[in-house]
Parts: sequence; C-alpha cells; structure tokens
Amino acid sequence: MDKYLNKLNFDFQTNQKILTLISEIDLYKGKWNSIEKQENIYLKELKKIATIESIGSSTRIEGGTLTDKEIEELLNDVKITKLKTRDEQEVVGYYDTLEIIFENYDNISLTENYIKQLHQNLLRHSDKDTRHRGGYKSLSNKVVASYPGGVQKVIFNTTDVHLVASEMYDIISWTNNQLEKKEIHSLIIIANFIYEFLSIHPFQDGNGRLSRLLTTLLLLQSDYLFIQYVSFENLIEKTKKEYYQALMEGQKNRSNEMENISNWTLYFLDKLRMLSERLDAKYDVFKSKGGYLNERQKMIKDYLIENQPSKISDLAKEFVEINIHTIKKDIQYMKKERIIKSIGKGKGTIYLIDNERHQK
Repeated sequence: MDKYLNKLNFDFQTNQKILTLISEIDLYKGKWNSIEKQENIYLKELKKIATIESIGSSTRIEGGTLTDKEIEELLNDVKITKLKTRDEQEVVGYYDTLEIIFENYDNISLTENYIKQLHQNLLRHSDKDTRHRGGYKSLSNKVVASYPGGVQKVIFNTTDVHLVASEMYDIISWTNNQLEKKEIHSLIIIANFIYEFLSIHPFQDGNGRLSRLLTTLLLLQSDYLFIQYVSFENLIEKTKKEYYQALMEGQKNRSNEMENISNWTLYFLDKLRMLSERLDAKYDVFKSKGGYLNERQKMIKDYLIENQPSKISDLAKEFVEINIHTIKKDIQYMKKERIIKSIGKGKGTIYLIDNERHQK
C-alpha cells in the first residue's frame, strides 16, 4: 500500500470531522475569494497586520524574542539598519521570503530546487547559517520545542542524513502527483506534506520557519487566498502545545505501519477553520470603522459624521491648517474606498457618510 495513504487511513469518526471542517473552510474560501476581487483598502491593512504577526510568531516559536511592535519598527527602517542580532536577521529573512511567496506563488513549483532556494533566502541574513543555507543537513538534528523560561524539550528524532534526499524526493513527487490527480482533497495533501517535511527536517536549521512558509505557499496555490490576511503562524504560537502534541502523536509510530496523522490533520484543519472565523470578524470590524485611514482622514471623516452633508468649502473652513488640494485628495481617496459618497457636481457637490456601512 502507498506509504503516505496508509497514514491517512482514518477511522469513521475522524473522517466525519475532517469532512465537516473542510466543508466549512471551503465555504469561506468561496466567500473570501469574491471579497478579494474588490481589492479595497481593508485588504491592504489586514495583510500588513497579518504579515507582522506571522513574522513575529514564526520566529518566536523557534526562540526569537522580538515583539510585533519591535518587528514593525525594524521593517520600517530595514534599509538603513545594520542587522546586528540573530533575531533581527531571522525577522528580515522571514519577511523577504514571505514577500517572495506572496508575489510569486503562481510561479513557484514544489521542487527540491525551489525549496532549497526558499531556505537560502530565509537564512540569507543569518551570519551563523552561512555554511549550510540552501543545502540539506550534514549532521543529525532533532525537533526541539522552546518553552517559556528557556526550557527545551525534544519532540521527535528526524530522518537520518543519508536518507534525506530520497525522502524529500518521494514526498515532493507524491504531493505533486496527488494535487494533480485531485482524488484527495488538497487540504489533506498539504497537511500530510507539512507533517512529512517536519518529520524529515531536511535542513540543519530553519525547518520550522520554512514549514510555515511552505504552508502559505501551498494554500495560496490551492486558491486559499484568505491566508494572506490572517496569520496562521500566530495561531500556532498561541496553541504551541497542541501543535507539538499533534505532531508527536504521528511521530511515535514513525516508519512503521501504525503511523497515523489523524490528530495532526484535525489540528491543521481546525486551525484553518478558526483562521477563517478570525478573519471574518476582523474584516467586519474594518468595514464598520471605515477601513484604514491616516489621522488627517479620520478627522475629516469624524467631521462629516457630525456635519453631513458638507462641501469641500466647509471642510476647508474647518481645517484651515490643511491645504485644500490635500483635502480634495483625501475626499477622492475616501470616495474610492466607499467610506463616503457624493451627491451633485462641481462646487455644489456635497459629501456624506454611508451610515449603513460606516458607524462611528
């Protein structure tokens, strides 16, 4: 029997749970993909927030210490900042690689070569990883979980060095073949690939971070576009004990016929479902607040709420410190993003808030 299919031989109850979770996730996928086509300001800001959360969580899972605020400040100043600490090097490497995936996921094939390139990019700023980045491990390694207080615990042993290349070839070939055949749902195939990748632990360092980047890549390639706007990494950080436990359940029977990844598959799908709920709630909050506005635009919006309908001339009298051309640009921007609407033409045009969409 196919060694990977054998691990997916779930009992009836597990299969029912999996079907329910996949159904909920796919229902949200369809809903979100219609929102995605609008390309509005809410999406830009949600993506920015999710990116910072993803970088912070994924590096902290592996022992990093930078907060999301510190990461945001670092990235805002990254071009003129020398990366002195390992934490800073890992953050910028993760950011660079995540951006490559967001911008090029349609053109990145799941191959050993591309995976090695992503690994090289992930570690390209890390001084201590210069010798081994982009190449499979040459020394045995173990999966170690870091807990508060500096406590570390071995989660499981990984594939021997001499077997890494063949096992990576096998899982990549199987995954591509199954995704092409479409006989098994893509989410189950992706969950299995990530489990196998972590079990093999093909690189000397950076495997955990790369596994989460590959998760994003594969989900985007399977059209789960919402993954860009909410952080899977953040949810893993918050459920780290459950994350490692799910992996360990399959690992305890690694390489024998009892190996089964039902707990990991359920964890993976349940967290995806939770992500869709989290994003839905965040998106609703953004819509109700009128999306992302700078401080000047917020002042204009607040004025309109209290004094609508208003003309440009009214705004110019109220905000004498703001150039009228700037006010006009802000108004056009807010109109485009459907935060306000206009009635009339020329100098007689009045502007008002759509109270059904934007409550104060």
